[in-house]
Amino acid sequence: MEEIMPPNAIAADPRDLLRGSLPLIGPSEWMMYKPRWGAFYQTELEAFLRDKDVDTLIFIGCNFPNCPRTSIYQASERDFKIILVEDSLSGVYEKGITEMKNIGVRIYQTKQFINELHQ
Repeated sequence: MEEIMPPNAIAADPRDLLRGSLPLIGPSEWMMYKPRWGAFYQTELEAFLRDKDVDTLIFIGCNFPNCPRTSIYQASERDFKIILVEDSLSGVYEKGITEMKNIGVRIYQTKQFINELHQ
């Protein structure tokens, strides 16, 4: 099985994760355990992001109908700006994209998003 940790990652104690901490594992990377589909459900994520002055969340990854979709709705309820990179997320479907647009999520394709980052 291949690791998903960043190069030179700092080891995290699983017990700390289960207690709700968000340990630093790289220069600008943290790890978090989430007990349910939504990343904000019974976690310290919102306080952590606010403490770091984060106002925009970018969603990529897997299985849009479950965890990303739920986390996007939770982020929207907390007034975060949201970007969804459609072709970097599995399980995306047209109605789901329409629903995301209807709640103010900005939809990108990877190439378009990267180009905009470099402007």
